[in-house]
Amino acid sequence: MIHAEPFEARLVAARPLSPFVRELSFERTDARAFHFQPGQWVNLVLPLPSGEVKRAYSIASAPDGSPRFDLAVTRVEGGAGSELLHQLAPGATLRAIGPHGLFTRDPGDPAPSLFVATGTGVTPLRSMLHASLRAGAAPHLWILFGARFEEDIIYREELEALARSSDRIRYEITLSRGAPAWPGRRGYVQAHVPALYRELAAASGDPAPHVFICGLDRMVSSVRELARNELGVPRKHVHVERYD
Repeated sequence: MIHAEPFEARLVAARPLSPFVRELSFERTDARAFHFQPGQWVNLVLPLPSGEVKRAYSIASAPDGSPRFDLAVTRVEGGAGSELLHQLAPGATLRAIGPHGLFTRDPGDPAPSLFVATGTGVTPLRSMLHASLRAGAAPHLWILFGARFEEDIIYREELEALARSSDRIRYEITLSRGAPAWPGRRGYVQAHVPALYRELAAASGDPAPHVFICGLDRMVSSVRELARNELGVPRKHVHVERYD
């Protein structure tokens, strides 16, 4: 069990992942390793004009024994916290508290898994994927990512490269408002989960792969119910994290 603790975190790098999402790379100022489980989240304490507030963000990077960790923050119009983090300059420090959360996956777990995410919900799943690869595990890990527009796809090049590098990793994108020229899947993730889950079960030889679902409540609830009822996924094989 890894216990949450307060610490100071310094922003060491930042980059845009999409027009509205910024990746922030922090490191502990005390240089101690930041220990967490893939899928967990951290609270940032933000100094706003109205007073300090806590905001929770899933950790996008895999634990590697270093003081460093990555977050992906969506800029929300009128959201003081996200605006501050989109303007934060490298070198700035914030108080952080973590890690937190039970939405985790053992890096050495050999069970096949279907990862279903929308928006920045892909960040804890990215952590799980990289942690599994670093552990030398070779389960079938398939990702179904949903966004509105092509410009909203985050970590696309990285995940496509990982999928090309292994026949056990598959990366699928579906757009709910894709342009006419978009060649990929269309619609919400819910429309594609049943077929992909059944394909994963057949490809992996496991009749009951796990399903990890992360995003806004409406999508998470819909996919969870679909998995349990239509697909008959065992309750203990369905893992969820909601962002609202």
